[in-house]
Amino acid sequence: MLQLIFSIGASLSNTTLILLGAGSSSRFKTIVKKQWIYTQESPLWLYVAQHFEHSATFNDIIIVSTSDEIREMKNFADYTYVQGGNSRQASLKNALQNVSSDYVLVSDIARCCVPSDMITRILSSQKEASCIVPTLPVTDTLYFNGNPIDRDKTHIIQTPQLSRTDLLKKALQTETLFSDDSSAIASLGEKVHFVEGSTKAHKLTTLEDLQKVTCIKEPSPKTLTGFGIDTHPFEIGKKMFLCGVPINAPYGFKAHSDGDVAIHALIDALLGAAGMGDIGELYPDTDATYAGADSKVLLRDTVKRIHAFGFSIGNVDMTIMAEVPKLLPYKQKMREALSLLLGIRKSFINIKASTSEALGFIGRKEGVTVHAVANLTYINWKTL
Repeated sequence: MLQLIFSIGASLSNTTLILLGAGSSSRFKTIVKKQWIYTQESPLWLYVAQHFEHSATFNDIIIVSTSDEIREMKNFADYTYVQGGNSRQASLKNALQNVSSDYVLVSDIARCCVPSDMITRILSSQKEASCIVPTLPVTDTLYFNGNPIDRDKTHIIQTPQLSRTDLLKKALQTETLFSDDSSAIASLGEKVHFVEGSTKAHKLTTLEDLQKVTCIKEPSPKTLTGFGIDTHPFEIGKKMFLCGVPINAPYGFKAHSDGDVAIHALIDALLGAAGMGDIGELYPDTDATYAGADSKVLLRDTVKRIHAFGFSIGNVDMTIMAEVPKLLPYKQKMREALSLLLGIRKSFINIKASTSEALGFIGRKEGVTVHAVANLTYINWKTL
């Protein structure tokens, strides 16, 4: 027993974990990316990383994802983050550039319920071969090219897979695409060793798979609140927009974009609730791409991001501080426009117009300030 514990400890002390999650989730077919569905208050990718972290000790944990997702992931945990490529193999090669340990354990974030004892079986078999692979037996009859084959000689391959780092790096220096690490290692003529896998380690690919990944729990019902504020001075001769609605006035707003101060405040409120920074980070006024940009387009993109990262919009409330123009005739149109942009009912949108009692730059009719509040909840994947 002591020898086994020492063997596992030795292997763990020189093993890096790579979790792959740079895919587009195209087969998941919903507004939220599967790596961002929430189990209680943790996105799936974080839940998986922490499960591995609690199950074993690694030199380093590398999360492979897209640049947009990495930007948000860094707010959750201090792992090593690597931008993925246009295929699983390209993503793995990118990650391996950051690995100096003798061994590397590679898994997919989508395989989110890997039991701890399965991880131990893989790691404790380190010395058995150049690649250690968990498998499941085939229980159904199999045919290949119209002929039955011996199912006892077949295996269903799972991840995580443990490989010698030097050999995996060498095996991937080719244009040949491999479906997994073991086939890459086997192409070098190296030995692959099979260990018992687990039916619990089901890979989350489609919505239907959510019924098979029993380890994840329903999202927390917590409400997340964000606040946004924006101010713009008037600019004579420019068209004015508020909440995406054209306003009859001889001036608009001085701004890099169309200057819709209400939408800008709302974007900041949404991003604040989601913990995703602010409008200046996503759509900087130093970027020529956004010169004269339609703020409705920016809001649509923000809503898409909010959904993709696992959040549902509850309600919004805003106060438009302005002496001029008079906004009462436009308030219902504003609610209707925001309802379409946000994908929520008009009754969940409230717009208030107020003055500054002739005080300050607003009182001097030099510009407008908007305060916005937005509430988000986690998308409940059980209702998708």
